[in-house]
Amino acid sequence: MNREFLKGLGLEEEAINSIMAEHGKTVNTTKEELKTAQTEAQSLKDQLKERDTQLEELSAQSGNNEALKQQLEVLKEANKQKAAEYEAKLHKQTYDYALDRALMGAKARNPLAVKALLDTEAIKLDGDKLLGLDDQLNKLRESDGYLFEGEAEPPKPSGYTPGSPQRGNTPKPKDAYEAGKQRALERHQKEEN
Repeated sequence: MNREFLKGLGLEEEAINSIMAEHGKTVNTTKEELKTAQTEAQSLKDQLKERDTQLEELSAQSGNNEALKQQLEVLKEANKQKAAEYEAKLHKQTYDYALDRALMGAKARNPLAVKALLDTEAIKLDGDKLLGLDDQLNKLRESDGYLFEGEAEPPKPSGYTPGSPQRGNTPKPKDAYEAGKQRALERHQKEEN
């Protein structure tokens, strides 16, 4: 979608700006989802490479059975710890993304400023819902309403075109005799000067 396409539909500049702003929000949301998926995929690839390396090392050390058991236990613990770290990182990323999306949906003028005023410890992510966010946003709207865009409808075009014969812009019809007389007087004054 681009501005030229919308102009071709005969939309006014203000309507085009509103449409493009809303479209930009959708595009940004999609970009964030893609970025999250790409980050997750890269992290999984890195984990697979690391585990493959560990298995190769274990295969090389398979001669000593007792040392192998100890190494397996160490690797199991390390893998559990990395899995827990990864889950925590993924949960935080999902939480941040959901919070940013919710603030955009709440029409926050500056989501970073609004996020700074929230008690994020009291907000919990349940699936794709943020529990406790609505109460805090309602309190912020009451105390600091300037942080949010108003719910007012965009102004409608008046249909008035400057210079057109509308709303009293119609020129008065001139009497041909008076117009000729005026023109003659103007010429006569120029000749005298």
